[in-house]
Amino acid sequence: MSSLLGAAAGFRSTDLDVRPRSVISGRQRWDVKLVLGRPQAAEVLAAVLRRIPGITEAQASPITGGLLVRHDARVQGADVGRLVRGAVALVVSGSAGARRPAPAQPAAGAAPRTGRGVVRPALAVGGGVVAGLALIRGASLGKQLVALGGVAVATGVVVRKAWRRTVDAARDLPGTAAERHPLLEIVGPHRRRLCRASVLSVACQVSEMALGTFLGWTALVLIKGQAGPLVRFGLTTASAQLWGLTGLVGVACAAVAGLSYASNLQWRRLGQEIEHDWRNRTYAHVQHLELRHLEGERTTRIAGVLSDDVRQLGAFFATSANDLLQLSTSLALLVPLFLWLAPQIAWIAFLPIPFIAWLSFHYQDKVTADYAVSGEDRARLHSQLVNTLEAGATVKSFSTEDYEAERIDRLSAEAQDSSRRTDRSTIRHAEVVRLCTTSSMAGTLLIGGRSVLDGSMPFEVFSPLIGLPQMVMVRMNRLGGIVDQYQRTITAYDRVRRLRALPAEIDGTGGPLDAEEVRGEIVLDGVTFAYPDRPPALEDLSLTIPAGRVTALVGATGSGKTTIARLLMRFQDADFGSVLLDGRDVRDLSRRDLRQAIGFVAQDPFLFDGTVADNIRYGSFGASDEAVVEAAMKAEAHAFVATLPDGYDTVIGERGAALSGGQRQRIALARAILKDAPVVILDEATSAVDNETEAAIQRTLRAFAADRTMLIIAHRLSTVRHADRIYVMDKGGVVAEQGTHDELLAQHGLYASLWQLQAGELAA
Repeated sequence: MSSLLGAAAGFRSTDLDVRPRSVISGRQRWDVKLVLGRPQAAEVLAAVLRRIPGITEAQASPITGGLLVRHDARVQGADVGRLVRGAVALVVSGSAGARRPAPAQPAAGAAPRTGRGVVRPALAVGGGVVAGLALIRGASLGKQLVALGGVAVATGVVVRKAWRRTVDAARDLPGTAAERHPLLEIVGPHRRRLCRASVLSVACQVSEMALGTFLGWTALVLIKGQAGPLVRFGLTTASAQLWGLTGLVGVACAAVAGLSYASNLQWRRLGQEIEHDWRNRTYAHVQHLELRHLEGERTTRIAGVLSDDVRQLGAFFATSANDLLQLSTSLALLVPLFLWLAPQIAWIAFLPIPFIAWLSFHYQDKVTADYAVSGEDRARLHSQLVNTLEAGATVKSFSTEDYEAERIDRLSAEAQDSSRRTDRSTIRHAEVVRLCTTSSMAGTLLIGGRSVLDGSMPFEVFSPLIGLPQMVMVRMNRLGGIVDQYQRTITAYDRVRRLRALPAEIDGTGGPLDAEEVRGEIVLDGVTFAYPDRPPALEDLSLTIPAGRVTALVGATGSGKTTIARLLMRFQDADFGSVLLDGRDVRDLSRRDLRQAIGFVAQDPFLFDGTVADNIRYGSFGASDEAVVEAAMKAEAHAFVATLPDGYDTVIGERGAALSGGQRQRIALARAILKDAPVVILDEATSAVDNETEAAIQRTLRAFAADRTMLIIAHRLSTVRHADRIYVMDKGGVVAEQGTHDELLAQHGLYASLWQLQAGELAA
């Protein structure tokens, strides 16, 4: 280290032309003019720095003139600049040339990594092998190896830059781990199966290339009477070599078939596991979202993320990842093979690779916005299709079939146009890749053939090798589809991540709530609440709902009645004030415990696609058939259920489409009765039933309400006339009046006016 500092002392900074680009803890980037356009100087500089204790990694790029230095705690950040200048000074003075160290080689089988554990793309492995072998045989390989080294370095720079750019973009997504590529995040806990699939794919590709080599030797035997490499194994005659090659070809074919089957099976299972895992985890998160966020998103959009986007995450690993790994394996094997046997044609065989890599990632950047627009257009089309089908009766009642057809046609045309833009880019990229690969094949044949003719390359070497680059280049023709699937996967990952970043409900910290010990006293103390971008629905509201009594909320639409029920259920939390259950703030209680203690029936209850019994038993899954029937009888539902084709086993369709509105309300009421919670909230629960059924339900509810707290929200005053206390709500979420039915009539106020309008009776 002292020698480097001494070397730097003899040069001025302007002589060395070394400037820092970025300096962070443990990692620094420098601009070094010395290495720009000089691959050998770049390698020497990196090798000198790697010998310094505390320097964990040094990389110099002759393409960009950049130098990356990673170091540990043994080297202070302030000292790195002096060390870099010292190393550059040694290279400039030529002192490094005499004692140039061998480049550090990775351990056998180890995958190269960046300083933060990010696995480099497999194409960079081929670049590392090229650099190592070029140093070993550099003196004899001449300009061809320099050209090939430039190809490898350029490829590595392009791939690494694209990899880091994707990592940086993913880092901006909420909930994404820093310095991790989205593909590593997607594969998550399934890396063991990924390793198994990768090993099988590599073995399959090795077998396939061995098969190509054996077939090349077979052609050589037929043309020249023998294949030189086989003589070493005692196969000296053409007949013996053909029989030997027949056996080798058979073994290779069997290996290719078996390994291909096993690897494809592993990749497909990996894709299925990724899809299953991400869908389950994402759906579980969606189930725990705050209701205000869930209601703010299109249901069809969320369903699209859970189906199409999650499926895309698994589909990439089931197909494209395998193709990419086999392509990388082919390059990692062919590059050293060509360097060793035919360096004259190696550079032309692999010349298109950096251009194809750059083109692919440039294409990725260019079409990112197009893919986002295309996905949005498809989501809008799907949403409108679902909404229109669900609103079939409304569409027909207004005779708007043609209008809806035109709207779908317009949305479909927009989705088609955006898909056409991405398709044009995809096809153009694929065809350019095809042009590059075919040009490389032609160049390999031309230059290799001239080398054979002028005697600089033996035909025995050229013949087996000529087919192998063609195998790789044919596989590179799939690169367009791979990049297309990769871009779709990154876009899908972005949408899934954004869905999973929505905040989940937060439980209170005040301890558990035992439903059997709940008395049911509810107090709203100075509660103020407003929905986003709207005036307050409740403003400084205080009221008490006594335990074990029936309390009613009536009033005009928009007076905050349903909002009170939502605050009790913690679908929303009060902006100011507190909601108390038995003296405990509901925000301190577990949401699950709180909701287990409350039975809730909404005005428009949701019924699932299943049987009547399943819908009544929902949430009380262990209830017996007898308990289900008893709850249905209390809700005045048993009579109509008995007339259904299969009784309680009748399937009622999505949202209970086979039932009327009143029948759906009675099923939902039976569900709440079966739950047998100490607190029951009925939000317009009988608004869709006839007067006779309502009267029967009221008689049942009076018996059901004994020893429990019941809150009834209603517009129809006949529903609440027997309540123990009635609160009359007015605009702005304030209590205008309160009392019993008779007391409120006697006040000749708002309640009396509403009663006169509905019942046609004047207050006494």
